[in-house]
Amino acid sequence: MVSQMAKTKNKKPVIGRILRYTKPCAALVAPAVIAAVVSVLLSLYTPVLVGRGIDYIISKNNVNFDGVKHYVLMIAVTVALSAVFSWVMSYCTYKITYRAVSDMRCELYEKLNNVPLNYIDSTSRGDIIARMSVDIETVSDGMLQCFSQFLTGIVTIFGTIAFMLRINVKIALVVIFITPLSLFVAAFITKLCHDKFREQSAVRGELSGCIEELVGGQKIVKAFSYEDRAQERFEEINGRLYKCGVLAQFYSALTNPCTRFVNGIVYAAAGIFGAISVISGGPMSVGQISAFLSYANQYTKPFNEITGVITELQAAFASARRVFAVLDETEEVPEKEPPAPAVADGNVEIKNVTFSYKPEQKLLENVTVSVKKGQRAAIVGPTGCGKTTLINLLMRFYDVRDGAIEVGGEDIRNMRRSELRAMYGMVLQDTWIYTGTIRENIAYGKPDATEEEIIAAAKMCHCHSFIRRMPEGYDTMVSEDGGNLSQGQKQLLCICRVMLTNPPMLILDEATSSIDTRTEQKIQSAFAKLMKGKTSFIIAHRLSTIRDADVILVMKDGNIIEQGNHESLLEKGGFYANLYNSQFDHGTPAG
Repeated sequence: MVSQMAKTKNKKPVIGRILRYTKPCAALVAPAVIAAVVSVLLSLYTPVLVGRGIDYIISKNNVNFDGVKHYVLMIAVTVALSAVFSWVMSYCTYKITYRAVSDMRCELYEKLNNVPLNYIDSTSRGDIIARMSVDIETVSDGMLQCFSQFLTGIVTIFGTIAFMLRINVKIALVVIFITPLSLFVAAFITKLCHDKFREQSAVRGELSGCIEELVGGQKIVKAFSYEDRAQERFEEINGRLYKCGVLAQFYSALTNPCTRFVNGIVYAAAGIFGAISVISGGPMSVGQISAFLSYANQYTKPFNEITGVITELQAAFASARRVFAVLDETEEVPEKEPPAPAVADGNVEIKNVTFSYKPEQKLLENVTVSVKKGQRAAIVGPTGCGKTTLINLLMRFYDVRDGAIEVGGEDIRNMRRSELRAMYGMVLQDTWIYTGTIRENIAYGKPDATEEEIIAAAKMCHCHSFIRRMPEGYDTMVSEDGGNLSQGQKQLLCICRVMLTNPPMLILDEATSSIDTRTEQKIQSAFAKLMKGKTSFIIAHRLSTIRDADVILVMKDGNIIEQGNHESLLEKGGFYANLYNSQFDHGTPAG
């Protein structure tokens, strides 16, 4: 009982938050309500006209055709006007709903741009996509059903009560007395299906994540003959979704038949008492009985529709909670106002920096580094030592826990993130190409670049030749994630993107890992020109590519254990020397 009360309380803020998104279209609420009231009242007036028309059919061969014709025309006009006002109501409710859902989707996307990177790293991409698409669409369906069915349903219920009381008070009270049975049945079944719809939304997000992961890595799946295990994993999650989905639909499907059964009792009671009233010489005519039965049917119809909407609403509430869970995530540390000016003088100071993704797992401890303007700083070390983490801190994807990172003598936490990141050009081992033309991908960081600038950058990184060979040259469309390009070509385009922006500082994380040796030599030559006079941070696993670095930072277990240039570190015969020599057969030292 306590848990059920808690769930009921939890719905209130969800409903309130959903309704807040309708404020921009608040001006359409009044027309929607007025149109709904007029449409329903006109439809409720139709049985009165039908009843009066029936009363003009007095007996066999005794029909007042003029009277019947009059009411037929009135019925036609009434039905037509009711349809027009119904359309106005639908237009208003659809506009309110789609505007609200559009704003919700925009806010969710903006939120994803403002949450810390560790949230994106620790959450399944498929689950995030499911919240952005499937869950918000479910909320949209629930809002549409709620506005259209509830709005007209409430007006219909009160309108039919008024018309039935006008025709016969006693029979109307009988109908009203039996009605709570329908509400009790619906409320009882709603409690059963609420949890299952919430579980269904969660498992659906898990399934989306699994599909995104397996489809995106299909080559690896096939390379390691993982198809059977992938199928088993998919079927396990799909099986759970099937079970909770079937139970949710089963419980919700009970609602309509049960309420219809109760409504059938209501209709039968109205017919029996009406017939008894006429037979016993009561004041009701045959036409009035016909109208009353029609009202009894219309009176119970909203309850059927409202209970039928319960399925949509339960799913909408569950999906809304998943959307609001993202919107309630803690955002990045706010930027200080007014921000310090971003001075890209190339001097970078890392002072006693300590950082870990999880408090209980130590990563970087008391790291201190000084890189001067124009220097090339190479970061080397075994996997998991913190190389990429250090880059994430330099770009302020994460904030340090202790210590400070300074650029141009200013703590980067005092700068705007956008201005800080604009000072760096970053090429990662993992390439990212989006759907668009090759020209658009190259100019991603500089949309206003001229054709000459784009071609010059392409020539500098040796991708102009393969671009010219493509069907449309620079206007060739790149498919999703660069599917029609080789890995090396995608990496060349990413390098070209950075060369075009010509930033004051560079970060190269295994930037040439997917390029053949001959092209790599050309790229290294291009990088040498690009890095001239710029502060550069280079992560490399192939130590032969960083011999010319001004300073090499050797990391191990989150600490910088050695610093110096290539020759001095080899002479020391320490960790770097062992790491360097291990790349050659039999550990033979190499100068």
